[in-house]
Amino acid sequence: MTIEYLHASKFGNGAMVAEEFKQQMATRGVAVDVHHIHEITPKALPSADLYVFSSPGRMGRPIRGMRRFLKGLTLPAGTKYALLTTEMAPRRDKKTGRMPTEEEICKFQHVRPIMNEALQGKGLVKVAEDKVYVTDLKGPMEEGWRGKVAAFAALIPHDVGMIDAGRTTTDPRSRENASTASSAEF
Repeated sequence: MTIEYLHASKFGNGAMVAEEFKQQMATRGVAVDVHHIHEITPKALPSADLYVFSSPGRMGRPIRGMRRFLKGLTLPAGTKYALLTTEMAPRRDKKTGRMPTEEEICKFQHVRPIMNEALQGKGLVKVAEDKVYVTDLKGPMEEGWRGKVAAFAALIPHDVGMIDAGRTTTDPRSRENASTASSAEF
């Protein structure tokens, strides 16, 4: 299995996440090629079993360079993708000291929804998605970020070809279907 990881790191956080993902996948025997979006053209991406896209957030959206890159992307419908973004960590309310709820965060953070909309609008199929928080504009990343990347890497099935209509090999229904198909063959 081959994976192309395309990031739009501005201050180096996304590049660090990409390298950690590459190392995590290497321990599973999976090759990952990492590219900054300025190094490659969206109309001529190398062939891969899975494409991972990563963008930092700016004002709750993917940065302009990534939005343009996704707009110019030409991959066949049915191509598998995953998202691993770097987003600003939520902060306590200055008046109440309360942390925002996940629902409140979703009102302002639209990085992944915007990227999903662009990719699914082109017929691509999502395999996994997650985020790593950055504690300040230029970093550092949240404590335990490597563990989050490892957990994300674990979501990537070894055989992306087994993914069918949003169900992955980690979905119990897929295992059930696969074992039924195997039994029928014998």
